[in-house]
Amino acid sequence: MLLKAGTSAAVALCLATALVHVLLVFLHVAPSNSLSRQYSRQVDAWVFPLFEQNWRLFAPDPESVNRQISARTMHTTPDGRVRVSGWFDLSGIDYSAVKHDTFPSHTAQNMLRRAWSSYLETHGGDDRPRSERALMVQRYLTNIAADRVTDHRGGTFESVQLRVITVPVAAPAEEPGPGASGAAPKPVETRYLPWWKVTSHGN
Repeated sequence: MLLKAGTSAAVALCLATALVHVLLVFLHVAPSNSLSRQYSRQVDAWVFPLFEQNWRLFAPDPESVNRQISARTMHTTPDGRVRVSGWFDLSGIDYSAVKHDTFPSHTAQNMLRRAWSSYLETHGGDDRPRSERALMVQRYLTNIAADRVTDHRGGTFESVQLRVITVPVAAPAEEPGPGASGAAPKPVETRYLPWWKVTSHGN
C-alpha cells in the first residue's frame, strides 16, 4: 500500500514538473505578452543556462575562430604568501573528449563554448555584469573552470582566472589573379578575465 502511494506521488510530481517545464519554456519562446513579461524573472531563472532555446540546431553558425580557454588558480597559504598556478587548458579537455569518442555528448562539445558565448553576449568587452543573467552566466563559467581544475589537478584555491586566446580561422587559399582580395590575416587576440572568487574548491 505504501509502495503504491509512493509510486503515485512520484508519478504526480514528475508530471507536475514536466508541465511546469513546458509552460516556462513556452513562455520563453512565445512572442512577448503580458504573462511572459510579468514572470520574466522566473522564466529566465528556469531556462538559463541549461534549457536555452535557439535555432542553432537547425541553422548553425559556422565557427570563424578557434578559441583556447585556459584557467589558473590562486591560493593564499596560512603564512600569507600568494601562490598562483600555471595555466590549465580547459578547452583541450573538450577537444580530447570529442576526438576520442565516437558519439561525444552535447556536454563534452558545447558546455564551455556556449558558456563563453553567453558571457560575451551579457558582458561585452569590459567584464562588468549589468544584469542578473550576466551574474548567473559569470558564476556558471566560473564553476565550470573551478570544477575542471579540481577534477584534473586537485589542490586548494580560492580564486580562478580565465584566459581566452582567439585565433581566426584562415580563409581558403585564393588563386593569384586580378580578383584575389589579398586581405591580411586577422591577428590573434588574448583576453584575460578578472580574478573571480570561488567557494570550497580543493582538497
